[in-house]
Amino acid sequence: MDKQLVLASSSPFRRELLKKLGLAFICDSADIDETAQSNEPPQQLVARLAQEKASAVAVRHPNALIIASDQCAVLDGNILGKPGQHQTAVLQLQAASGKQVDFFTSLVLLNSSTGKLQIEVSPFSVYFRTLSSKEIDGYLNKEQPYNCAGSFKSEGLGITLFERLEGDDPNTLIGLPLIRLTAMLGNENISLY
Repeated sequence: MDKQLVLASSSPFRRELLKKLGLAFICDSADIDETAQSNEPPQQLVARLAQEKASAVAVRHPNALIIASDQCAVLDGNILGKPGQHQTAVLQLQAASGKQVDFFTSLVLLNSSTGKLQIEVSPFSVYFRTLSSKEIDGYLNKEQPYNCAGSFKSEGLGITLFERLEGDDPNTLIGLPLIRLTAMLGNENISLY
């Protein structure tokens, strides 16, 4: 591969997902304002943020393929952020109990030397079981997913909170749609084999 592959993220979850593809890459996090614009739909928000991350990192890597992603969780039309602390996570999981939470994960692949931009937003739905206060507290105390949108880690014990999942790629829920990324890399003549 003649181009450097750069993951525009500081997320340990995205880094671990990208490692699955067996490609050499570096991480370079973008420092952008992630505030939603007034009345900005979730799909548009995550697409814009991923594109801004990729563009910011591309300035430092002029001959690279920049991978950027962003994700938000939506419950009853409201975006759920990362809880940051136990009590906020309790409130998020109480609100999600027995309901559907929709995740929108954007993926950008930017060729910084040609300016070619590939972008897609992948949906993924999580259907929560009806959760008791004991289950919520027990889960949060065990896994402490305070830096995860929606207050769970589906790749860990969080899977026990669900009735079912709907989506094309389970990696999308964790934060990086690898099936789509593989196709985008193929469009740039990057072979995984």
